[in-house]
Amino acid sequence: MQQLRKDNHYVPKLYLKQWADKGQILTYRLLVPSDNVPLWKKQSLKGIAFHQHLYTYLAGQEETDEFERWLDNEFENPAEEAIRRVVREDRMLPEHWRRLVRFAVALDVRTPARLRQFIRRQNETLQTLMDESMQSSVLKMEQAAQKNQPFPISSDESVAPSLFKISIETLPEGGGQVKAETVVGRRLWIWQMRHLLTKTLGRLPTHKWTILHAPDGMSWPTSDNPLIRLNFQDSKNYDFGGGWGVNNGDILLPLSPKHLLYTCIGNQVWPRGTTLDVKTASLIRKMIIEHADRYVFAEEASDVHLIRPRLVCSETFKNELSTWQNWHAEQCRAEREMQS
Repeated sequence: MQQLRKDNHYVPKLYLKQWADKGQILTYRLLVPSDNVPLWKKQSLKGIAFHQHLYTYLAGQEETDEFERWLDNEFENPAEEAIRRVVREDRMLPEHWRRLVRFAVALDVRTPARLRQFIRRQNETLQTLMDESMQSSVLKMEQAAQKNQPFPISSDESVAPSLFKISIETLPEGGGQVKAETVVGRRLWIWQMRHLLTKTLGRLPTHKWTILHAPDGMSWPTSDNPLIRLNFQDSKNYDFGGGWGVNNGDILLPLSPKHLLYTCIGNQVWPRGTTLDVKTASLIRKMIIEHADRYVFAEEASDVHLIRPRLVCSETFKNELSTWQNWHAEQCRAEREMQS
């Protein structure tokens, strides 16, 4: 039997190694417990940008790491040669570009930053969506019963039945009430990621991608939230709420200290290998740092602390550490309750 992969790297080591030296990567932490923590510290690639059991979930009563392995097999490993070609500036075939873009989309959805966005959004909208869906389903069944027709069977395979618990409560005055329950957590997040990376990825419009170079004397950092979907107006008016299908939206992903994957949806892009001017490159570097979640990674120590001062708070640091230490047990408990 294969050993369960419990250290789930949400930024793959094969990606981060472009910034590493002898398996060590220079790291700037954005949340620290004390001012005594050095601004920069070398970290092992194995010991950074991971959480235990981030993608583990219960299949029946057994824990499975199949989603972690699926990400490896479908998105990470196929992109390794493409990244190598970018860094060495070798010829890229259409298949290499395709694998690079698939890797970029997977990198976008799998981070803790995206997990927090997902939970926040589901807490705001899922209750209403479930209520409307249940009312519509009950109405269709009632109409079918009145006409003595078979109940409609949904052909939509996009929702896994195991994510929801459906029950009927008998009411004192007669009749019943249908109740649907789910847990906004790891299992629902994994389902959503798989849906995006299978159904939605196949419907993405084809964009023209390119590789941009940093100018002499400057290098691209990266982070634990490395892919940027940018809404850009000008150097003082932009945000990171862009989408994959939004016209004029910029998508950026550093691939090494020198190379940056880039597209502008619906527009022409610079030729591959274009070296950006210092002003444009400085703005992109600033965006990469601003988009970081908890870590910035770089080839050498720099002025990151001036662009993105770190938060020094022992209480916040301890609370976040505790949250991740309890993550697996709490998620397993919730998943078991859904199965009971």
